[in-house]
Amino acid sequence: MKSKNVIITCAVTGGIHTPSMSPYLPITPTQIADAAIGAAEAGAAIVHLHARDPEVGRPDYRPETFMQFLPVIGERSDVVVNVSTGGGLGMTIDERLAAALLASPEMASLNMGSLNFGIFPMAEKYTQWNFDWEKPFLEMTRDFIFPNTFKTIEYGLNVLGEGHGTRFEFECYDLGHLYNLAYFVDKGLIRPPFFIQLIFGILGGAGPDPDNLTHMHSIAQKLFGDDFEWSVLAAGRFQMPFATQAATMGGNLRVGLEDSLWIGKGELARSNAEQVAKIRTIIESLGHTVASPDEARTRLALKGKNNVKF
Repeated sequence: MKSKNVIITCAVTGGIHTPSMSPYLPITPTQIADAAIGAAEAGAAIVHLHARDPEVGRPDYRPETFMQFLPVIGERSDVVVNVSTGGGLGMTIDERLAAALLASPEMASLNMGSLNFGIFPMAEKYTQWNFDWEKPFLEMTRDFIFPNTFKTIEYGLNVLGEGHGTRFEFECYDLGHLYNLAYFVDKGLIRPPFFIQLIFGILGGAGPDPDNLTHMHSIAQKLFGDDFEWSVLAAGRFQMPFATQAATMGGNLRVGLEDSLWIGKGELARSNAEQVAKIRTIIESLGHTVASPDEARTRLALKGKNNVKF
């Protein structure tokens, strides 16, 4: 059977890394728009988007900030826009959903379980900070649970999924998150085809061991049969090896400065597009082809670019 083309998602800025860690992290609306468009031009079919306070670079949930770059991306690119509902650590579920509910995008992320989301070890790697919020933001995760309860997951599925026809990137950080997803599938609140993002390397979630990837993929197949598309992301230096493994297994993948600031050992990526171009080269060298935005729309049953509100 002919293998499917590989859907590349690019997560261009995220809500984890802080401005002091890289001068190339997109912060302002213009930078985020340019990063997303550049990633699409390099081969990404989907861009996963967070917002940042343009003054200090802190994660920003305000819809008005998102609306400074979403229309620009929509006007200049055919890429599928995926608005994060993960937001920034410490935001309420209403804050996390606010931008997506206004923008009504084709896709949004949805985290499928709570976890100890530990990014505090990164604070030990830096001695100088551009802004006074950065170190405390990282350190607070030593005593922090990223909450994604059955109630809040169902709320997101109803108000954004049913209410707007938005489909989801279901983010699964551990094995139990697949079973949480299966619960909602069995309840009829999630219908195929659905898009599972398997996540590795976050302290508190599944570790970056290739055996974890193969096992979680195997369990997903047992739970969902052929009803799902799947993708893989791994944090930091594990980004490219895990993306490559996903491609060799017939899956899709995610790169971007949200997940890793690096392009090689000790070398900061200068752009999201640089990471997309690198993994595209690897994919094509393996004999695979990169999927277009319209192919991703078809395979994920998205509502179409003309049915968003930006």
